[in-house]
Amino acid sequence: MNSTPPVAQLTPRAIILSIILAMVLAAANTYLGLFAGLTIATAIPAAVVSMGVLRLLGGGTILENNIVQTGASAGSSIAAGVIFTIPALIILNYWQDFKYSWVLAIAGLGGLLGVLFSVPLRRSMIVEQPLPFPEGKAAAEVLKAGENPGPGLKILGLSAGIGALVKLAAESGLRMIPDNAAGAGFFGKYLGYMGTGLSPALLGVGYIVGLNIGIVVLSGSILAYNIAIPFYYAFLLNGDPEVAAKVIGKTAAEAAAIIRGDRIRYLGVGTMLVGGIWTLFSLRRSLLSGIRSGIAAARKGAGANLAETERDLPMKWMLIALMLFVLPLAGLYQAIVQNWGVSIPMTIIMIVAGFLFVSVSAYLAGLVGSSNNPVSGITIATILFASSVLMLLLGSDSKIGAVAAIMIGAVVCCAAAVGGDNLQDLKAGYLVGATPWKQQVMLGIGAFSCALIMAPVLNLLAQAYGIGDPTRPGSLQAPQATLMASVAQGLFGGKLPWDMIIAGGVIGAIVIAFDNWLKSRNSSFRVPVLAAAIGIYLPLELMVPIFLGGLLAYFVEKRHGVVGTHDESLRDRVHRPGVLFSAGLITGEALMGIAIAIPIVLSERADVLALPEQFHFNQFVGLVVLAIVGWLLFRASGAKGTVSN
Repeated sequence: MNSTPPVAQLTPRAIILSIILAMVLAAANTYLGLFAGLTIATAIPAAVVSMGVLRLLGGGTILENNIVQTGASAGSSIAAGVIFTIPALIILNYWQDFKYSWVLAIAGLGGLLGVLFSVPLRRSMIVEQPLPFPEGKAAAEVLKAGENPGPGLKILGLSAGIGALVKLAAESGLRMIPDNAAGAGFFGKYLGYMGTGLSPALLGVGYIVGLNIGIVVLSGSILAYNIAIPFYYAFLLNGDPEVAAKVIGKTAAEAAAIIRGDRIRYLGVGTMLVGGIWTLFSLRRSLLSGIRSGIAAARKGAGANLAETERDLPMKWMLIALMLFVLPLAGLYQAIVQNWGVSIPMTIIMIVAGFLFVSVSAYLAGLVGSSNNPVSGITIATILFASSVLMLLLGSDSKIGAVAAIMIGAVVCCAAAVGGDNLQDLKAGYLVGATPWKQQVMLGIGAFSCALIMAPVLNLLAQAYGIGDPTRPGSLQAPQATLMASVAQGLFGGKLPWDMIIAGGVIGAIVIAFDNWLKSRNSSFRVPVLAAAIGIYLPLELMVPIFLGGLLAYFVEKRHGVVGTHDESLRDRVHRPGVLFSAGLITGEALMGIAIAIPIVLSERADVLALPEQFHFNQFVGLVVLAIVGWLLFRASGAKGTVSN
């Protein structure tokens, strides 16, 4: 009989530390997502911080550290689920600010449903037909190599300080350096534009996603800015009196922004719509097989004497919890439409779409990682499906139809983001010998904890910077939420440039065909259609530093001689110091952005922190600062004695 005591896992200190980290990382990812349209997985930084903190408290077990990173990783998934959808209610003028109880209900219940829906998928995707889950494997390696977390913490702390200082010096703070460096001009009847953002956080995002994704998103932006906008200006503008009137008398940069905002960005909408539908279609057989085997395994294991490392949340408790969570959601939908004949179908749509798209999200997270998981494409598909049903129930001219579709999409988006993240964490736990049900409970706690702070953070950022407001300088783009609002509103009697959306759909089909051709040739370079769509949809200034960060990651691989290697664990070890430095840049800049918002809101002045004009420097200085940060990131990637050793 084995008398060895169980290794500590779900301890009070691990739960408390996990909740704190989850809230901090949720706030940081909220800013990053509204600013750049991207969020990053936070499991690895959370694991490093956990190892350092628990070591100061007398030492923690590997399974305690795993519990901390599991709960803390909910910060990125809840932030993504919320910011991709809920700001659309502001953009649609349904809300004037973010209602605390509503945001809590949508994010909290959506997150908990994501945990429940993902439980039956664990066995099929991790045990029986294991998917790679790259970030889960990387987190497991960090946990296994955690005897000396000190150097990793130093890298995180240093880079967070750098990111925070650069953000403080930027336009929303001291105004010492600009946010962007750009140039534009008229060349005969053509319009040219080129620019780059000067954000260290975007450089860090690029390092984490890598050169392949960096090339794809930049190519999308070049297609929009250097082909589509000049072509539209030269040949189509005269046939579009509405946009032509806005462009008269504007500078080249202003004209480019108007054409992009009113027309060209909808190419990205069309590409994303086609990409989302294609993703679901291409995964249909794998998803159905995975769902069936997962449910069958859960039923089979319900009465079995399973090892501790195989115990999921019991199916009967999951069903009870599902009923408890669905009832308040039905009440929430009823409060919107005031018609049980509509709110009940809305709830059914949410349940069906939620389970289906959690499965999609989990599968994609297993293939490409949580950071590259196209949750926004999944959400668009949900909104299209929900809108189609709601148009039958409410009519195509319903004033509340778009809002109802966004509400369904918001719950599903939160569930899908958390579901993919849950499987990523369970993969790490599987590799280090954790107990699945304890991780599932911790992720539920982390998700709900993050939901508690989302409304205050969103309101703070909205008051300080504006969200999705093209008329307000420095407004946070909120690209996905703006897209969701446009699609939902366009389907319910609104006005959308369908010619641009259709053209974007054609571009999406071409990208898919090209990617399949690359796949048939076993090429290591791929062209994910949703990454291309993001590049087309978002401003060029955001994509250039992401590409540069990916280029730095490539040079790091070249320096270490691992370019083209198929040994993912070796690549993870090579990149770990750079990933930690990048995570610090992102977190530091994002948290400083939130901190700067406080005096702006209190004073009601956007320039409250601005220094006198003699301390305001030009674009060249900003480029130098970005170059220095890039050099430090490259140097940090060769640091010795970190957790990568």
